[in-house]
Amino acid sequence: MALEMVSASDHSSVVSMNLFVALICACIVIGHLLEESRWMNESTTALLIGLGTGVVILWTTNGKSSHLLQFSEDLFFIYLLPPIIFNAGFQVKKKQFFRNFMSIMLFGAVGTLISFTIVSLGAMHFFKKWSINSLKIEDYLAIGAIFSATDSVCTLQVLNQDETPLLYSLVFGEGVVNDATSVVLFNAIQNFDLSHIDSTEALHFVGNFVYLFTASTLLGVLAGLLSAYIIKTLYFGRHSTDREVALMILMAYLSYVLAELFYLSSILTVFFCGIVMSHYTWHNVTESSRVTTKHTFATLSFVAEIFIFLYVGMDALDIEKWKLVSDSPGKSLGVSSVLLALVLAGRAAFVFPLSFLSNLTKKTQQDRLTVKQQVTIWWAGLMRGSVSMALAYNQFTSSGHTKPRESAIMITSTITVVLFSTMVFGLMTKPLVRLLLPASKNFASMTISEAAAPKSFTLPLLDKQGSEVDIYSVPRPTSLRMLLSAPTRVHYYWRRFDNAFMRPVFGGRGFVPFAPGSPIEPALNQWQ
Repeated sequence: MALEMVSASDHSSVVSMNLFVALICACIVIGHLLEESRWMNESTTALLIGLGTGVVILWTTNGKSSHLLQFSEDLFFIYLLPPIIFNAGFQVKKKQFFRNFMSIMLFGAVGTLISFTIVSLGAMHFFKKWSINSLKIEDYLAIGAIFSATDSVCTLQVLNQDETPLLYSLVFGEGVVNDATSVVLFNAIQNFDLSHIDSTEALHFVGNFVYLFTASTLLGVLAGLLSAYIIKTLYFGRHSTDREVALMILMAYLSYVLAELFYLSSILTVFFCGIVMSHYTWHNVTESSRVTTKHTFATLSFVAEIFIFLYVGMDALDIEKWKLVSDSPGKSLGVSSVLLALVLAGRAAFVFPLSFLSNLTKKTQQDRLTVKQQVTIWWAGLMRGSVSMALAYNQFTSSGHTKPRESAIMITSTITVVLFSTMVFGLMTKPLVRLLLPASKNFASMTISEAAAPKSFTLPLLDKQGSEVDIYSVPRPTSLRMLLSAPTRVHYYWRRFDNAFMRPVFGGRGFVPFAPGSPIEPALNQWQ
């Protein structure tokens, strides 16, 4: 009998996985059919399919369940999030990213702290008026961290990084740093006793926050450099390109789990590991391994994103959570509305003031953010996604179950905000961006003419061609502006240090691994 029960359980799991994989395939097919209009991105498509599937499951189970799999924070943080963040760092245009690094950190770190403060204080003010008294100070701070985590995928799918490199770089970079900052804040809140806050405890909190940021970044850089040195020194490609690809994937994942082991920010670690690997390690492998890794990382990230949004759509109809708040639907709706209003206000409170400060550091007009670009940045961060959902589950559920009524209100409110922002704001993103930033005719004609000749994956990732401005041709500023424009000068000296010391040791652009007898050897020689 015990064997029969185990067999039935295993069969049920197999059925659930089959259905889930089939739904992912459906998301990919429908997303392809909607590719031309781009009104519906993959995230919104997966959410809608998840909602539809949840309705069907509710109907077939007589209202007992709405999802195929049980949500697990470990599943999200250990298996689904790493490929998404790593691919973001691996694919980023590093020249634009580091040219705008100070602005990105200003929006992603300082801006997130401002939004965190506004959401936390606002939630504390309004929720106490509604007699939600069981929430503690750490719960309110956790709410600030949860709703400070943005999801800018919808805007990035509309923006073109060749036409608007500055704006794309800021939106992309801010999104990654924002997620890392939110998770670091959330973890710091969990590790401190906030019932008795004094100046010493506050300084300790800030110091721990700075330590997590610094240590996580250094760990990612070291992991990337180690992978570059091993692959450059041992020449795996002369025997097997599979070993090169496997080592890159495993070293990237190792950096993530090491950060988790040492209680660091795994998001920051794997992001900077991706940047370092794309700068050094990727150029040390053979031609076929370069193409393979590029597609592998992008594919893993794509499937993980679809998986997350598909599950969020199904879990939004989880009957257990909604039963707990069914006696006071008005209060649940009010909490969701307040949280959404706080998200809008918290976003506006830092985007426009920090944009003004960022413009003070720019000498040329083309590097300054216009009002329309500032509105686009503000809008890009209004969507909430999988990180917010995962943090909410971590704070307000136990083993996937929501028991206290107030916790159920927070979970259902998070689901409501995520669904509303992703579907409503997401659908409005394309017309809004096209209204604020109409595509130039010259760029449109150039795109059409170049569509038949896509660039190879093997082009250097720091190529100076295209719309990027050569920083060496920009005259050096004087007086106060020289101090404010420090990143440009830092980049100049970094390139000199990189060429003189780093690349001879760790390889990188210009390094061509020799694979004797390989059929791709002629293709490799053209890059020498």
